[in-house]
Amino acid sequence: MPIPEQFIDELVARCDIADVVGQYVHLTPKGGSLWGCCPFHNEKTPSFHVVPERQIFKCFGCGKGGGVISFIMEMEHLPFPDAVRQLAQRAGMELPAEDGDGQGRKKRARALEANKAAARFYHDYLKSPGGAPVRDYIAQRQITPRTATRFGLGAAPDAWDALTRHLVEQGFDKGELIEAGLTVAGKNGGVYDKFRARLMLPVIDVRGDVTGFTSRILPGVEGAKYLNTPETLIFKKGRLVYALNFARKTQRPNLVLVEGNIDVITLHQAGFDNVVATMGTALTEDHARLLARYTHELVLCYDNDPAGKKSTDRVLGILKNADLSVRVLQLPNAYDEQGNPLKQDPDDFIKKFGPAAFEKCLNGSAEQNDYRLETIQQKHNLSEAEGRMAYLKEAVEAVASLQSSIEREIYGAKAAAAAGISPEAMRQEVKHVLKTRFRQAQQKQTRRDLTPAVQMQPKARELRYDNLRSGPAEAGVIQLLLLDPGLFPAAERRLRPEQFSSPVLGKIYVSLLRRRQEGAGVQLAALAGELTSEEMSYLTGVMDRPADLSRGQQAMEDYIEIIETEALKRSGGSEADPLLAAREKFREKKQWRMTT
Repeated sequence: MPIPEQFIDELVARCDIADVVGQYVHLTPKGGSLWGCCPFHNEKTPSFHVVPERQIFKCFGCGKGGGVISFIMEMEHLPFPDAVRQLAQRAGMELPAEDGDGQGRKKRARALEANKAAARFYHDYLKSPGGAPVRDYIAQRQITPRTATRFGLGAAPDAWDALTRHLVEQGFDKGELIEAGLTVAGKNGGVYDKFRARLMLPVIDVRGDVTGFTSRILPGVEGAKYLNTPETLIFKKGRLVYALNFARKTQRPNLVLVEGNIDVITLHQAGFDNVVATMGTALTEDHARLLARYTHELVLCYDNDPAGKKSTDRVLGILKNADLSVRVLQLPNAYDEQGNPLKQDPDDFIKKFGPAAFEKCLNGSAEQNDYRLETIQQKHNLSEAEGRMAYLKEAVEAVASLQSSIEREIYGAKAAAAAGISPEAMRQEVKHVLKTRFRQAQQKQTRRDLTPAVQMQPKARELRYDNLRSGPAEAGVIQLLLLDPGLFPAAERRLRPEQFSSPVLGKIYVSLLRRRQEGAGVQLAALAGELTSEEMSYLTGVMDRPADLSRGQQAMEDYIEIIETEALKRSGGSEADPLLAAREKFREKKQWRMTT
């Protein structure tokens, strides 16, 4: 591994999870744990807790869990090595010198260097005679030279390998350029530039590093209108927000999310330095969490055409779980000379009406619940009884979905006024929907309570196990080993990894055995680099269950016996083994006596 296990063990020992989590979440002691509102999803009632004794965190709302390293990985959107580095810096520990396994870190550094050099090359070429077509296009879009310089705008030459030849001369090899997404390997062994004859917009992360590019083709040139750097070691579209490096420093009270990169540049030029955009992809939950780190209020300003409104509705669905107050800015409708509706984006609007008009729209942006009710209202003709009924059916469902009773009262009254009914009638309809939903939830919970073995299954389908008898016993073994490493001899003596019915629990068992054999610490936090987020969350749930270590040895023996028995059954040896058959008969008899 790039980072020695012994270093990880010492780091985990120095970084108390309560102290680390407490820097992000306000924690309150309760019942031996520390409780607070989850930083990974929006909630008003705390379901996130930290157990200092076991050095774990777990949210009963969204299901996320893990140790101190996992928390930093999730909170800061960092891979395992970077999370370790951040914690090491916090703890005042110096990372060991890189060995041959540190190639990933070197590749990342070289990719960043290559992208920085490419950005400089594109920007210089923009100023050269060959950059005239792109300069003309920039001027046509009313982007000033000062703004172009601020955003690092550039021009890709209309040539096959101009950038590649330049960067090779700078000391980069072609393999590095391919990995950085700047160069493409041809079918005949040659290489060529990814971007040609385009306006180039460097994508800069919050650390100030150039991670990749987005580009626009010039008018009259064939090809894709927009083209981004492909997914690379440093360029992840689902985790990058364009211009956040600028917007995070804004003095304005919110961030404005638009659809296009040119929209961002135009609005920044007009004085709105709080505007950002996603990278030509739909908003993701990772985007939402990243934005929530830099603002408490997000304003959506998408195009005012049907596609833009559809995108707004979809994004609102994602943002409902983010720790953000959300508003919607709807640009006024625009029409041509014949009265036909025209698409209007923020770039169009700011050029036609100016910054003051956009500021007025921004200040008048609707709260998301107002937007939802207005959108529903626009779908129906409220002058007719049928239209009012259809409107009320949707509005009641929308109001009932609101978490706060105060919100339900306010927006229920607004919906009632729009439909011409009394607030009390609306209130009764919402109450009926809430009762129905509560009853359905109770029925679902009852079904789960009647099948406790199923209830213990991981929520993620890919983590579930088939054997409902062996699976819980395997989870019990893992829990005991992590809580009391002194129980390892009993497990090592009798239990083999192939006897596990659960793939994820078997994987964890193998990791624990390996760490013990290598003399490394056996602790949950250190497994963050080997397990996925879902696997770590499941393991944390296992660790969060009650456990009586006073009878740990006996419990371990019981668990192993169940696992051995079920493994033998799966192999088809249960009937041929008289000892196993006798053991099963005795157990069944014992269980019958206990229940009578």
